[in-house]
Amino acid sequence: MVDVPEEERMTASPESRPNLLPGVAENWRPPRYVRLSSRWQKVRATFLRFLDLQSGTIWRDLARLLPGERGQILDVGCGMQPYRSLIGREASYVGIDVSGAEKDFGFQSPDTTYYAGDRWPVDSGSVDCVLCVETLEHVKDSRGFVAEISRALRPGGRVILTVPFCARWHFIPHDYWRFTPSGFAALFADSGLTDLKVWARGNQLTVACYKVMALVFSLLSKGKRRLLRALLGILSLPVFFLALVLANLSLRVPGTVDCIGYTVLARKEPFDRPVSLY
Repeated sequence: MVDVPEEERMTASPESRPNLLPGVAENWRPPRYVRLSSRWQKVRATFLRFLDLQSGTIWRDLARLLPGERGQILDVGCGMQPYRSLIGREASYVGIDVSGAEKDFGFQSPDTTYYAGDRWPVDSGSVDCVLCVETLEHVKDSRGFVAEISRALRPGGRVILTVPFCARWHFIPHDYWRFTPSGFAALFADSGLTDLKVWARGNQLTVACYKVMALVFSLLSKGKRRLLRALLGILSLPVFFLALVLANLSLRVPGTVDCIGYTVLARKEPFDRPVSLY
């Protein structure tokens, strides 16, 4: 047995670090989404997507996928329906969300169906496309959730799904999982959903820039030694904007296994044509 000095044992001990489990909470709430009507609103939304790599890369992928969908689209965990505007005229839209959305997120949309429990308020085999954006990581029973996707879809219908990967742990309402491509393969096995495709959003450079931006942003947030943190944050703003530009430029390079998130497609058997993102 290796003899470790007492001081080093105390420094390396997990017990010397805070336990993150009890008292986990945060005051942040997602911004309210509004349907864009003016040119200024559209310019502002484009800038915010440039600023927020997660939502920006999601929008980039969905803008290629959703306009071609036909029939009924079911948006599960739809929130304030930020991606509804991407749906073409030949498709109809239905949004559903959990009954605790108002309590946990502070919003409620009049044209959303809210439900409790694990079964969705839709008929079996009635949906042509299930849209699920940044929701699966909040679902405790992920296999049951995938089973509901399969139940709701018509034969040949498909699911479009996104999840975070290198995003921070966010607590609202609960953040349980991070999925990998092999994890999706295992999760979708024997579900009746086939032709599985998983695309990475971003690459190593995107992730590195994303973390630098998060660090600078944390300095500007409230916390201990606010004056010192704020000063460091202000001095770091040029680094923040440099990382922001590099991150968006990095998206021109194909995604890799080290990414900020994944976009996933699958089709309920039978399917008769291949799908492609690009």
